[in-house]
Amino acid sequence: MGATTGIMNPTLVFDIETIPDIAGLRTLHELDERVDDTEVAEMAFQLRRQKTGNDFLPHHLQRIVAISCVLREAEHFRVWSLGEVGDEEGSLIQRFFDGIDKYTPQLVSWNGGGFDLPVLHYRGLIHGVQCPRYWEMGEDDREFKWNNYLSRYHTRHLDLMDLLALYTGRANAPLDEMAKLIGFPGKLGMDGSRVWEAYQQGSINEIRHYCETDVLNTWLVYARFQLMRGQFTKARYQTECELVRSTLLNSPEPHWAEYLAAWKL
Repeated sequence: MGATTGIMNPTLVFDIETIPDIAGLRTLHELDERVDDTEVAEMAFQLRRQKTGNDFLPHHLQRIVAISCVLREAEHFRVWSLGEVGDEEGSLIQRFFDGIDKYTPQLVSWNGGGFDLPVLHYRGLIHGVQCPRYWEMGEDDREFKWNNYLSRYHTRHLDLMDLLALYTGRANAPLDEMAKLIGFPGKLGMDGSRVWEAYQQGSINEIRHYCETDVLNTWLVYARFQLMRGQFTKARYQTECELVRSTLLNSPEPHWAEYLAAWKL
């Protein structure tokens, strides 16, 4: 894709939000329903703190409650959350991988290799999700032998954080801070540490909206990266930003009005 050309392949940016897998924790620790969800989670947090010094649960015990995407294809731009409020976790994961089967897109994430994709792998395995295109490594399509979604240094999935840090964890940067340093809004009113609390309060829409703003931040930072690496001209980069702004202006969702108000040009 050259600097003067359009986006030839669909680009799919993605982000997930998770909570503790309460049902899984009950199974693993043989807890019955007399122990309420909050106590189950707190027990898991305490055990994790004792083991690692923080309460961040292992990937396979992270239950997905939102998957948000940006799809940039031809002249079209869309940002949304998969499924509906109340959809089962397995359904959300299947929708995500169905999109890969349909579009074979360029996947873009911020820390997707370190967090989002491993969680999707484990949780998809638990729910019996099918995703042959994603797992293709050249058995049926020889192109995928040399460039697939799974090998770290292949580019069908671009973990932008990992690449910018030159695959060195000590150089990782937070998306929120990078977005704000460039002039994008970054996080608005919520972060990942508050998702469990919001979920307990029934604020699923707020979680989905937060996830959408995060995935949009990722897309905008990716557009800036495309400018830096010469794939976008300055004019093309400005066009991409204006496309985002015009799309958000036409949205009735209040979180996008807040996002636009915080966007410094």
